[in-house]
Parts: sequence; structure tokens; C-alpha cells
Amino acid sequence: MFWYFVLCKKLFMLKQTFFIFSFLGYSILFAQENMGSIERLVVDDLASLVPKGAKIEVLANGFSWSEGPVWVPRLNGVLFSDVPENKVYLWTESDGLVLFLNPSGMTNHAPHNANKGSNGLVLDAEGNLILCQTGDRRVAQLKSWLFDAPAFETLVDHYGEKWLNSPNDLVFNSDGELYFTDPPYGFKKQDQDVLKEISFNGIYRWSKEKGIILLDGSLTRPNGIAFSNDEKTLYIGNSDPKNPIIAAFDHQNGKLSNKRVFFDGFVLSKTRDGLFDGLKVHSSGNLFATGPGGVLVIDPNGRHLGTILTGKNAANCSFDVEENYLYITSSDVLARIKLK
Repeated sequence: MFWYFVLCKKLFMLKQTFFIFSFLGYSILFAQENMGSIERLVVDDLASLVPKGAKIEVLANGFSWSEGPVWVPRLNGVLFSDVPENKVYLWTESDGLVLFLNPSGMTNHAPHNANKGSNGLVLDAEGNLILCQTGDRRVAQLKSWLFDAPAFETLVDHYGEKWLNSPNDLVFNSDGELYFTDPPYGFKKQDQDVLKEISFNGIYRWSKEKGIILLDGSLTRPNGIAFSNDEKTLYIGNSDPKNPIIAAFDHQNGKLSNKRVFFDGFVLSKTRDGLFDGLKVHSSGNLFATGPGGVLVIDPNGRHLGTILTGKNAANCSFDVEENYLYITSSDVLARIKLK
């Protein structure tokens, strides 16, 4: 049955390849160029993660705003969102770039005034694809991997009786509970938009058993979200130009406390483009966080080891299963860099 699934999916991908050529015109199916450079501030420590001589490979380009990459073992590739175009793409080493979901996150499920699709993507413990659907103002699950037209199941779309703002990024803990951020980026006027029903921009925990629980509503633009490896700390990228920080919270029994600044990017943001957005924690405990200049590598003590300078605003990043590569969505491209 699995091989039948693979064959059907391959045929679906082949049908979509022509569409990508005709729509994007200049999308790259295989890595053909490099971009940016590597800034090494703590040379030996960074070299233990990003080998000397590593290059940032461009895998595909031509997107409006690429976001939310996730490695999917069953597809042996990376899925990522093109938020303004309401699509998700799949890139694999063997087949290059193909359209995977259309639409991805705006299906007229909720009141909206911007045609924005999915943003952050993640897999649950069973391997299901879970999406932050910006336009639909919900977190949803792809019902089936084998489809002609994608269908989604709503997991959560309300806090109390109010519609969520626009779920942005998400992560599961080891108990299978979902944590997600909910900034106002899905609205044309953001915090001042008439469609915004919740006065704050929250960090939430959700499960089928307990429903939705507000964990924090104090950050102005909560965005990327990730746990430390022991799940005792929750990191949040705050994408506010007036307060460009990575916040850290103590995490215990599903609750957050001791909010603090883990990394302050204010000085960097004066000379480098980009705000703190998506972030991931490596098995070593080091953070790879998109922010001013590209992808910052920060150790668990908040020490800045260096930056993968992408040359354009970086949105999010993700490792493959073996952590052989870091995949980066940066403005109009999907890229990757070899890791140790």
C-alpha cells in the first residue's frame, strides 16, 4: 500500500511540475547557485556546527514570501509555504521543486481581508502535517497525504468565542500538546484591523483533551517558537522592530513563567535587515534563529556564535532528520547549508 501511495504521489508531482514552470517561469529544480556568506564570531564553536567552507545553496526561487519549512521523512524532502500565494511546495533531491498544496491556508473558513495561505508547518507524532493557516485563522491538519484536492480538519480556530488572529508558527511537546503563536500578520491593518477580535497577540497551548489555553499575551509580535531539548525552556522570536528579541520562558507542567530576554537584536537590527522570525533548536542545544542579517547561531547561554548571512530577509529554517542540512526560507528562495 505504501508503494502505491508513493507511485500515485510521484504522478501527482509530475503533473504539477509543468505548472510550476509556467507559473514561476524561473524556479530552480536543482541547486545551481550559492548565495550569501558565513560570519564566524566564535570560530571553533561555530565550526562544530557549520563546517568551514560550507556554502548556502539556492535550491529554488521565484516565491513571494517563503516560510515554514519542515522535513517530511515519508516524502524524503522539505515542505514549505509561499504565504502570499496560498501554496505549499515540496522540494526533494530526486525531483526538485513541485507544487504540493493549493490552496494551503486560505479556504474562506474564517472572516478575512487578505489572501494569505499557510505559514508554519510541523509534523505530529503520527506524521500528520499540521499547518498554521493564516487566512483561515486556524491551526489545521491535512486530512490525507493522497489527494487530488487538499482537505483540512480544523484543530483550533477560536479562543473562547473569538476568532484567532492568524496562527503563525507551532511546535509539539513530548506529550503531544501543541504550542503556537498568534500575531496579527493575517490582517491588512494588523492590530488596528476591524476583523481582529482578540486584543492581544498570544502564545497558546492546545490539545484535544484540554482545548486551548492562553500561556502568555505580553509579547507584541510573537512569531517563531521552539523548545529547548529538555523542554524546560520555551523560546519565542518577537518580530517587532521596536523590540527585536528572542524571549525565553521557563516551562513546567504546561505553564510558562520567568519571561526574560534571551537575545537582544536591537543593535544588530540597526545595520542589518530582518527581524526575529522562525527558530529551531539543534540536538546540541544551540539555536538557529532567523533574524537581523540571516540565520543567527546562538548557544544555550545566549552567546552569538555567528550568522549565516543570507543577503536577504530570512523567514524560517528547519533541519532534516539527521541534521545533515539546515533548510532556510529566505524572502523569495528556498536554500540550504551543510552542517557537521
